[in-house]
Amino acid sequence: MNGLLLEEEYYNTIDAILKEDCVKQMQMYIQHGETTTYTHCLAVAYYSYRVCRLLPIHIDVRSVIRGALLHDLYLYDWHIHDDSHRLHGFYHPAVAFENANRLFELNRKEADIILKHMWPLTITRVPRCREALLVCLVDKFCSFFETIGLSYKRQFVFERIDE
Repeated sequence: MNGLLLEEEYYNTIDAILKEDCVKQMQMYIQHGETTTYTHCLAVAYYSYRVCRLLPIHIDVRSVIRGALLHDLYLYDWHIHDDSHRLHGFYHPAVAFENANRLFELNRKEADIILKHMWPLTITRVPRCREALLVCLVDKFCSFFETIGLSYKRQFVFERIDE
């Protein structure tokens, strides 16, 4: 499969999700540094997808993209002190899962990705499939770059997406 067809696979998977109002709401919240939750989730989805294409093992690419795109669908500003999002790092995966599960039909791997993406912080929520482990690691990579203020973005990641 050539590169352009592979990119189409990515965009075809995210298009319907990005049209949902609640997903668009992620643009209102800052994730790390100056990066919105929306941009963060797009980056995690894209780089997870790219890693899938490099690995010589079978991975459910569609589940990786969908789970990564929805992994932080918690819809609040965790920087504002509020008891409802106290200990955000521990509890937001369950909130994101509830939101995503209400709006989308999630499969087992997508649920695992969303619920387990904060491992090892959430020590008892160990990823149970390779897709969840992959997204968990890419999430850490993207979060690190966002937190220290380095740009990992490349134009083609977002070129077809209206932010």
